[in-house]
Amino acid sequence: MRVGYELPPLTIPVTRTLIVAGAIASRDYQDVHHDAELARQKGSPDIFMNILTTNGLVGRYITDQFPDATLRKVSIRLGVPNYPGDTMVLTGHVTAVDGDTLQIQVVGANDLGKHVTGSVTVTRPPAGARGAPITGTRAEGGAA
Repeated sequence: MRVGYELPPLTIPVTRTLIVAGAIASRDYQDVHHDAELARQKGSPDIFMNILTTNGLVGRYITDQFPDATLRKVSIRLGVPNYPGDTMVLTGHVTAVDGDTLQIQVVGANDLGKHVTGSVTVTRPPAGARGAPITGTRAEGGAA
């Protein structure tokens, strides 16, 4: 692994179900994440994804690419919202390599701009202990 390595993009359709399920799974019951009418009353055009769902999707993106890695640090910042009907594309590249530790810069963008930016630090098992190289990505709809 080298600095500058570009991870393949991951396209995530942002559905109403994904937004609501993510909020429920993370016990975030704020109405702006599940009630469209109350979200509109608060100035939003619709419900929107919460940060914990975004954080989970960033983690999934990295562990899909490095299934043998351990997430050590995830540091993200939200930008524009993810609304139902949006498509978020996650991209990333390796910014630092220190032995078996990688730092990866991640961006998730939709048609409005950057939804999430940040960095993820992972450690990988020593080269001799790693599994077979990844040749594809997990099919959509598979277990997370």
